[in-house]
Amino acid sequence: MNDSKRVELLCVGNPLVDLFINLDYNLAAKYNITDPVQHIDRSKAEAILREPSINFQNIIKSSGGGAANVAKIAAMLGMNTAFSGCVGQDEYAEFFSKEITNAGVTPMLIKTNEKTGLCFVCNSGNSIRFAASPGAAMELSEEHITEEMIKNAEVIVLDGYILDRRSLVQYILIKASRSGIPVALDAASMFQVRSKAEEILTYSRNFPLFIFMNADETLAFYNTIRKCHDEETNLTEKEKETIILRDVCPMLKIITDGELFPIVVVKLGGHGAVVVAGGNVYREETFQIIPRDTVGAGDAFCAAFISAWLRGKSLSECAVLGNKVAREILEVPGTYIKSGKLTKFAKMLQK
Repeated sequence: MNDSKRVELLCVGNPLVDLFINLDYNLAAKYNITDPVQHIDRSKAEAILREPSINFQNIIKSSGGGAANVAKIAAMLGMNTAFSGCVGQDEYAEFFSKEITNAGVTPMLIKTNEKTGLCFVCNSGNSIRFAASPGAAMELSEEHITEEMIKNAEVIVLDGYILDRRSLVQYILIKASRSGIPVALDAASMFQVRSKAEEILTYSRNFPLFIFMNADETLAFYNTIRKCHDEETNLTEKEKETIILRDVCPMLKIITDGELFPIVVVKLGGHGAVVVAGGNVYREETFQIIPRDTVGAGDAFCAAFISAWLRGKSLSECAVLGNKVAREILEVPGTYIKSGKLTKFAKMLQK
């Protein structure tokens, strides 16, 4: 692993191999996969891999994990990108490394004795559930991210799921800040936001930070900071958008007023995006499509937004490109996309 190479994006997070499976009611009950997002232990993951009713020879596999997805899409957009995280010494580690390398990412992988992380993306017909067994990914610590790696990056992208490793996150934020390097943090999930909202707010006040959240995460952040218990779910996408524009954006304007950072980006899916920076609100709409799969679309948005920002585009232009690239990812499972599909966007970044 060579950490002396200059990169535009250094993405740090949980390397996972996504396995896209169909999960009917009986299988979900058998393995107790009931939540929208949940962790499972390795023994259960191994049992699913042995499940006779699932043909694992024919299912789609893709490198995954939020930061890895950002690295892969950014590389396909022509950015000089690296990814760092912990994997095992197994066939899944080889698959993960090969796939991100083929996409143009420089792998800075640390191999451990644990098994490579897996995420089962379970399609139950009317919903998608994620059952993750992070395995080796949880081994990542400060000793693996050298100061040289940080100094050699122009932006660092952090997977929100590593917020639980507070010392690692703070180590990266402090080292990056001392070198004047901004950090992009994707909130990862509504549950992470509820438990980490105060920390995210503190980080935004003390470090140069991009914060990416979807509508549900944004409402969870707003309600947690306000210490109220309004229900964020059971709202239509339009209702969420209305509340965010009417109630949340004024709070975000105060948080960002008069400063270059933080830059807060709210991903609204089929309704586009809202960017709040320097006390100003930028609204960029998009058109809705019927998605084949929503997995990885938010990561693709983040990749395109940061790539455009590094290329000197305006915040509105960054959001427009984010919307367009995310829409491409909606057409494929996860980030399992051919690089040629993103060539026209890579050319846009060169203008």
